[in-house]
Amino acid sequence: MSRKGKLPIPLPKGVEVKVLENSISVKGPKGSLQQKLIDGIKVNVENGQVTVAKLDEESRLDHFHGLYRALIQNMVIGTSTGFEKKLELIGVGYRATVQGSILDLQLGFSHPMQLPIPKGLSVNVEKTSKNSVLIISGFDKHLVGQFAAIIRSKRPPVPYQEGKGIRYLGEFVRKKAGKTATKGK
Repeated sequence: MSRKGKLPIPLPKGVEVKVLENSISVKGPKGSLQQKLIDGIKVNVENGQVTVAKLDEESRLDHFHGLYRALIQNMVIGTSTGFEKKLELIGVGYRATVQGSILDLQLGFSHPMQLPIPKGLSVNVEKTSKNSVLIISGFDKHLVGQFAAIIRSKRPPVPYQEGKGIRYLGEFVRKKAGKTATKGK
């Protein structure tokens, strides 16, 4: 039995939840999202709250009870306030610019990388005293996290060179000692 799955999800003002036969739709000021439901999971909307329940006590549904509650909660939060991830570009000459719907990254390669920004996301670049910070925001938590992971994968932090690369803001990269030359005997 999922303890998280039993908790009700409060609905903020301006968020509508519609339960169809085998899917749920959440619409808010930021946008609208849909999620399919598996057989055996029931969603109820009443008194400004959403509850997720299992139709029977089958053990395979225990795995999905808390999962669908978390997915629906992320949909409610995303459509009302949205999500954001921040990435920090650390390195000499590492820059990012947004040109329309294209993110242009210069990461020390011989060529710039151009990534198309998915619909529903917005990317802003802030320049700090040392580094650039990319702010990825949107109403779909999965899409925000996935696009941030794709950007980070283009130049992950290197533990041998002062943590050079792209990292999440506040991420700690343990620095390792490189190989040292030993003098002959």
